[in-house]
Amino acid sequence: MEQTMMLSLSMRYRRHYTVLKMVGVLLFTLAVPLSAQLLPEHLDGLSPREIGPANMSGRLVDIAVVEMDTRVYYLASATGGVWKTTDNGLRFTPVFQDEEVHSVGDIAVHQKDTSVVWVGTGERANRQSSSWGDGVYKSMDGGENWTNMGLEESHHIGRIVMHPDNSDVVYVAAMGHLWGPNPERGLYRTQDGGESWERILFVDPMTGAVDVAMDPSNPDIMYAAMYQRQRRPWGFHGGGPGSGLYKSTDGGDSWTLLTNAGLDNGLATGDIGRIGITIYRSDPRIVYISLEQGERFNASTAYEQRLAGIYRSDDRGDSWTYQSDWNPRPMYASQPMVDPNDDQRIYMLNSYSYSDDGGVTFSVPRDHRTHGDDRFVWVNPHDSDHVIKLDDGGLGTSYDRGDHFLYHTALPLSQYYRVSVDMAHPYNVYGGLQDNGSWRGPSQTYRSEGILNEDWNKWGGGDGFLSLVDTTNNRILYSESQYLGLIRWDLETGASRNIRPNQPEGFIGARRNWTTWPDLDDPYMELGNAMPPGNWDGPFIISPHDANTLYAGLNELFKSTDRGDTWTSLGDLTSGTDRRGLVIMDQAADSFVLSLDDGIPYWPTLTAIAESEHQPGVLLVGTDDGLVQLSTNDGRSWMDVTSSIPGAPDLMWVNQVHMSRSIDGRMYVAANNYRNDDYENYLWVTEDSGRSWRSIVGDLPPDQVVRVVREDPRNPNVLWLGTEMRAFWSWNGGRNWLPLDGNMPTVAVNDLVVHPRDNDLVLATHGRGIWIFDQLNALQEMTPEIEVSDGHLFSIEPAEQIRYRAEKAHTGNMVYEGENPPAGAIIDFWSAEDREMAQIIVLSGEGVEVASMELEAGRGLNRAVWDLRHTRQGVASESGGFSRGSRGPLVIPGDYTVRLSIGSIIAEERVEVREDPRLAFEPEVRAEWTETLLDVWDLVDQAQQLAQDVGSRTNLLDMGTGSGVSDSLEDRLRDLERTTGELVSRLNRLYSSIQGWIGPLAADQEMQSLFLRNKLAELSEQWEELEEDLPR
Repeated sequence: MEQTMMLSLSMRYRRHYTVLKMVGVLLFTLAVPLSAQLLPEHLDGLSPREIGPANMSGRLVDIAVVEMDTRVYYLASATGGVWKTTDNGLRFTPVFQDEEVHSVGDIAVHQKDTSVVWVGTGERANRQSSSWGDGVYKSMDGGENWTNMGLEESHHIGRIVMHPDNSDVVYVAAMGHLWGPNPERGLYRTQDGGESWERILFVDPMTGAVDVAMDPSNPDIMYAAMYQRQRRPWGFHGGGPGSGLYKSTDGGDSWTLLTNAGLDNGLATGDIGRIGITIYRSDPRIVYISLEQGERFNASTAYEQRLAGIYRSDDRGDSWTYQSDWNPRPMYASQPMVDPNDDQRIYMLNSYSYSDDGGVTFSVPRDHRTHGDDRFVWVNPHDSDHVIKLDDGGLGTSYDRGDHFLYHTALPLSQYYRVSVDMAHPYNVYGGLQDNGSWRGPSQTYRSEGILNEDWNKWGGGDGFLSLVDTTNNRILYSESQYLGLIRWDLETGASRNIRPNQPEGFIGARRNWTTWPDLDDPYMELGNAMPPGNWDGPFIISPHDANTLYAGLNELFKSTDRGDTWTSLGDLTSGTDRRGLVIMDQAADSFVLSLDDGIPYWPTLTAIAESEHQPGVLLVGTDDGLVQLSTNDGRSWMDVTSSIPGAPDLMWVNQVHMSRSIDGRMYVAANNYRNDDYENYLWVTEDSGRSWRSIVGDLPPDQVVRVVREDPRNPNVLWLGTEMRAFWSWNGGRNWLPLDGNMPTVAVNDLVVHPRDNDLVLATHGRGIWIFDQLNALQEMTPEIEVSDGHLFSIEPAEQIRYRAEKAHTGNMVYEGENPPAGAIIDFWSAEDREMAQIIVLSGEGVEVASMELEAGRGLNRAVWDLRHTRQGVASESGGFSRGSRGPLVIPGDYTVRLSIGSIIAEERVEVREDPRLAFEPEVRAEWTETLLDVWDLVDQAQQLAQDVGSRTNLLDMGTGSGVSDSLEDRLRDLERTTGELVSRLNRLYSSIQGWIGPLAADQEMQSLFLRNKLAELSEQWEELEEDLPR
């Protein structure tokens, strides 16, 4: 029978394909893809849901505020696109999420023509986890639409500035590739809105521009900071002779190097690292810079003979005064910001701090209650008390000059590294985040508001990575922080123990790189015993054969048989290369290298571990120096299989190894090589326990950069893949791949897992939190035969009749609400072509129809959701569809048959309907309650029909077409209209009250039911009599 289907339409653009989504709501929800052969858009009926969290947010790197209306501003996320607010941060909308990249370095809005917005992609931090971009984008409509304007190989943009009077004149500080040399770097200028570019400042292929600033009173006067830096897998060098501060007085046509020993202007000279620039707006003669230089300059620790810090000029850069050595961790975010109304007030990053004496001394406020690693500060030029701070934990707004902050809790920008799930009901999701610890949250709640920030709780600090729940004792959780800081938790009491292998209590967890470079002749003594080397994202697993057994990787692989209390080494499985013999940018590694190896204190180390589910002790491991090794005897001996992997590049980063659950001897290796400036895809499988390997990159689009692969637990031909830009699905073992986009943004998928019971795909994104594809049946069961068939109905997972309820008090609008799964049975089907009608009927075990719907279908996968309630033909609405005043009762739990009629196909699948797991009733009580509801629901329908019949005649009177009706008849008619309307309202209230409690009717409900039934009969009789008296 027909049901009303309300449609909402949305479109999203990608460079390679267009997606059209149609969503039907009410009793069924339908997603309709477009027509074509099997293409990415044919999977969009299976769009995932976003569950957050947003309470810890994620790294924000830049802000562009419309100064004439400071309620409007744009936020640039390191790996989560661009967000816009028009109400001072109360609500945010993602406006840059469907482009080909997700990482942003800088954003700028023109202050006179505020519809012009520029985005520079690729974050300007130099983290080992930093992502890259594909140039600069321009919007001419306030962020609604974007066009890539070039500089694709710049990879990282440090700053964008626009001429204040001509928005077509734009300067871009292009940092260039982080992981290798390339020519597209330096300072660029366009004078035609990005149609063409000229490089106006260039040093060499290892030196890019990190900052550029324009004199607000004279746009021809500019300052630019050039920055020589490079990462490699084994380390980082953050400076050199290429770095320096430049000035132009002719709009960038020519430049003078200010960090030139020949000028004797007070600036440091020689090898320099990162430089940040800020100009005092009220008097542009005053310029401040932060400058990195000095022996042993590393992180935020100060050393003697250090020449770095804060400099001030009072004459537009002709001479400089050294103010102080304050410049915390410059390679990350060395950036001063002068208050536009007070030249003595200087804000400084990476560690949020401020000075009130022109940078001579700095204070670090301790009560701001926001994240401590900071990226940018904006000060309102109209009100210096109004300060906005961006950091690794999101966004804070201050109205007392930066001492205290309002934290914005609705930006879902969490940057996950790893993800896992447990077997609770509903299951929980666990994972670790960039500099925001390790967290647990539900995949579903029983409240109508969805999944809220308060549903997540933190287990472990630092940078969070993998968390695993003990497979036999759900009280025990293992979590880790950077460098395999492994902790065992009791989830009930909160008790914890440090179980990092090979680290007796009392060892210092050294993360400062120079402590790992011992030199007996070095006058700087070691601070203590540095912990054994471990990877930033160190691997560990619980044995699938014994929950007491753990394997964990430092540079050696360790095994524990007592949940981590004691460990045994299974050997060093790296190459053992001494990185002191390796060079970066032709620089030998020594203590004088700027920001030496920041973030990479240890190399080489293990990065991946897997154990076969078929045979205990069959182990596969990978390393960050490109090795893959296999043991078949629990680590007593090892076979290096790297040379058997075709096309494996030297020093590749083995991001993950994976063992097939279904097929013994099948193993996977997911690797990437972008740390050697190679962005190709690397993915292999072996079917013979590592003796031979083959690539399964297949037709994966180029330069996706592989992060993780998982074989489906139900169908070993199905693979799930996470890359730097999106997730993919293969139905044939990797020969072909399709992106899983749906409503997902472009974002790095760092990890993923298929829940073994609920059959959901859980994605851990590095910038947009957790996303879940509910019910994978269709993608697991898809075959070429189905693709060419007229239609197909896929199997259906059991569905629960969850009673959602509103639980929260007033929250206002600054609240993040993650999505619960669809409320009902998910019905996926295939259609060979666009069709105006497909029919779904639900039958009881006795073959009685309990629900039905007719709906549109499109070429590809379609999804409908049955809400587990009875339906039947209702009362015709004015729109010509069908509707009723109340939803039908929930069906009795049990087995039902779903029948699909589409084209020439009639297909059936079984679905099990389960009661809400929180409820327990005898079957006969539940059945009697349902029959009572059906009876009252029938009364509701009858009353609605009566009310509509009466109303149709009063409508004629209201329109002046009811001639021949006497005043007395009209009075009777309008009185009946009023009483039938009241009857419908009271029956609906009775129906609703009965739904609220499973069991026999209360005495009042019994009385109301009888009274209203009799009243319906009475009013129906009155209508029959009145109809006889009304003119035809």
